[in-house]
Amino acid sequence: MEKKNLIKKKGEVTFAVILVIVSLVLIFIPTGFQRSIYVNAEGAKARVIDTDDSTIIQIGLFRQGEQRCTVEILSGSHEGLVMEGINMLSGSLADDKVFQKGDLAWVLVERDSEDRPIFINMIDFYRLTKELLLAIAFAALLILFARFSGVRIIISFIFAFLCIWKLLIPATLHGINPLFVCIFTLMLITVTTLLLVGGVSRRSLAAILGSVSASLATAVTGYFMTSVLSIHGSVLEQSESLLYAGFQTLDLTSLFVGVVALSAGGAIMDLSIDVSVAMAEVCEHAPGISRKELIKSGMAVGRAGVGTQTTTLLLAYMGSWLTVMMVYMAQSTPVLNILTSKMIASEIVQTLTGCTGLLLVTPLTSLIAAHLFFHDGKIDK
Repeated sequence: MEKKNLIKKKGEVTFAVILVIVSLVLIFIPTGFQRSIYVNAEGAKARVIDTDDSTIIQIGLFRQGEQRCTVEILSGSHEGLVMEGINMLSGSLADDKVFQKGDLAWVLVERDSEDRPIFINMIDFYRLTKELLLAIAFAALLILFARFSGVRIIISFIFAFLCIWKLLIPATLHGINPLFVCIFTLMLITVTTLLLVGGVSRRSLAAILGSVSASLATAVTGYFMTSVLSIHGSVLEQSESLLYAGFQTLDLTSLFVGVVALSAGGAIMDLSIDVSVAMAEVCEHAPGISRKELIKSGMAVGRAGVGTQTTTLLLAYMGSWLTVMMVYMAQSTPVLNILTSKMIASEIVQTLTGCTGLLLVTPLTSLIAAHLFFHDGKIDK
């Protein structure tokens, strides 16, 4: 038994190392969109030394005009430069920022043809250091709590992010069908995550096959619901900006369906591994159980999990549109008008599609796991 556990542990470590290497390769793979929009400009970290708010016009909660900031450049080729920067205010609480003395900012130093700084544009607050500290603190707590499993979770998280940033987004922008790219990326993340969590084992294989099958069914369901309810992919935030940026051939509706499947993939993956691991434990502690009873056990675990998971999806989707619904209520918009609006209809599609995948993953995983765990009518450990 100890030898078997040692081999399993070695396999898990080997797979984690391979995934780290693949992640490093992905980091250095160019996306094809590295060109700089600002040819004669350089981004830099800066400290605000002084501010001049005399030209800011305050109208209720909103500010317009410009804020003049004296800043000291802290990074880049112009480090040490002290110069005045301009912070333009448009009257948008979401986009505008007002600096104070001592703040760290991310600025754009614009230069002339002789590389001399001529203008500084105040972009936003500099948040990278604090974001990095928060990420390190979270990783440390995760490793402290889950030990090697925590390390695997971090590797899985980084790999999933790189798959989306380095594969999904560039491939979609290069003209490959968005739905195909989203499904392929989801399958890749599903396989690697479940192998990291469950190791190279039959329970992981059962969870992978169950998740993949349910995710494909989710994509088909989403495509059907989107067509029936006449939902256009422009409901995705900032999606129209892609069309104006030169990607007129981008199929936004296919992208929407892919995003729906991708969003539900995590919950489907979670429930599939829960069912598979539970069934493996039942086999371990009740080797005389029949295939039928084993499937019933898996279904029981799935029924308990699907209730919380569907609620999780509902809260996640509704949370993203909460302010929209508040606006509807504040304006006394009739409920029928709300339910037939494109935005709310798209949320209904996402919720129902995700829940459909959750309903399917339990029986699919249970049947697949029972088939994998049994050989010649007996449990094959």
